[in-house]
Amino acid sequence: MPVRIVQSKHNARLKELRRALVRPGRDTHGLVGIEGPHLLEEAVRAGVRVACVFVAQDAAELAEHLPVSKETDVLIVPRPLFNATVETETPQPLAALVELPDWTWSHILRGRSTWDPLVVVLAAIQDPGNIGTILRSADAFGASGVISLPGTVNAWSPKAVRASAGSIFRMPVIMATLEECLLNLRESGMRILTTTVLGAEPADMVNFTGPIAIVIGNEANGVPEGIAEHADSRVTIPCPGPVESLNAAVAAGVLLYEACRQRQTAAGGPRQLRGQGR
Repeated sequence: MPVRIVQSKHNARLKELRRALVRPGRDTHGLVGIEGPHLLEEAVRAGVRVACVFVAQDAAELAEHLPVSKETDVLIVPRPLFNATVETETPQPLAALVELPDWTWSHILRGRSTWDPLVVVLAAIQDPGNIGTILRSADAFGASGVISLPGTVNAWSPKAVRASAGSIFRMPVIMATLEECLLNLRESGMRILTTTVLGAEPADMVNFTGPIAIVIGNEANGVPEGIAEHADSRVTIPCPGPVESLNAAVAAGVLLYEACRQRQTAAGGPRQLRGQGR
């Protein structure tokens, strides 16, 4: 793999990395920026193409053991220039440009293994940390994909990617309008459940087997009524404590666990999922 030392902030690849971190997937030829050796390893493990790797000069030894192909460009960058390019306040010594996975509706709706499709629909989720955590839970509990509706933060934003801990590379995510989302879910025979606090069935009383889409709403306002009105059922998580509602990512994790539990039971008992128990 070709290794070069870069000294100028005007280097085209450095500019591309900066754009990819600020506006992932937009005006960057389908590339997004990631930071840290762990995320690079997860991307490679998932089969994502790595276009270029950037290594801070004070950690140049990392360039000798990168898990990338011989065709991947590797740039050694002086630490001040590297820090000025990446997003985090305390940067790791490595970043990379990787190609966005080409997810389609068939990936989202076909299910995983022998399970019926289990889909998460994100309605105006604003916190990228919540997005990443939901992706990680979806990956852990056997979801088949995530649909991001308008008003939801980009799942490829650096904070969301970090919070996903690599699940972003495995979990199919597509952006869609409400109309497109409903059309595809209905044509695929999906039952739509929406989260709410009032007028809903407790999660442990809801049937999560069969093709299911779970709508998770905005952190402050929940699922907008214009979206909730299209749901087949409403579900809530009873909380005996003095709180009105759960964090969006926590709620998603609880419901995905319940769906996983029911599906395991219906299949004849619990089965090991990759990463379970960590």
